[in-house]
Amino acid sequence: MTTTIEPRSGTAFKLGKGQFLEVVDPQGQQVSDLLAFNAHDTAEVISNGRTFDYADTIYLTTGHVLYSNRSNRLLEIVRDDVGTHDFLLTPCSQDTFRLLYDELEPHQGCFGNLAGVLAPFGITEDEIPCAFNCFMNVPVDGKTGKFSVEAPLSKAGDTIVFKAMMDVIIGLTACSAPKSNNGSFKPIDYIIHDHLDDVA
Repeated sequence: MTTTIEPRSGTAFKLGKGQFLEVVDPQGQQVSDLLAFNAHDTAEVISNGRTFDYADTIYLTTGHVLYSNRSNRLLEIVRDDVGTHDFLLTPCSQDTFRLLYDELEPHQGCFGNLAGVLAPFGITEDEIPCAFNCFMNVPVDGKTGKFSVEAPLSKAGDTIVFKAMMDVIIGLTACSAPKSNNGSFKPIDYIIHDHLDDVA
């Protein structure tokens, strides 16, 4: 069953070990921030630093594993239509919009959305790490280290599929930052599968 995350909102749910999470960009050029926590001990959480260490790259796609802060496997990318995602930038927040967009009444952003949906699981704001930003396009200059946020390369219907390597709590958004989504806000769909063969 397909579930839709409305524009500029988020959700959280449990994903069992061995299940598959398919994240879908239904309209194209829409980012989705993804977090994962050990469902039995939420102090164990997705880590970009550990993942980069073990992957030897910041560009993650099919076959790469997303590791926890305890160097355990949380999620494996098993299918990827796009191949361009970001794991460098933190979830957008009220401060993001205040500092980067000069908004007087800033949206709470993905950070606020994630904090709200993860609170029932006992996860606080200070426990929210850097997210894996599905479909986000952040080219990095290899010499200077400068980066830019460009329009996502995802087209309507493109997907990325993760396999849960342990029982996890997932936080997932339809990103709220204009620059990340080429200037518009669109929904994100997701589907939970018990078998990879069920993925279209």
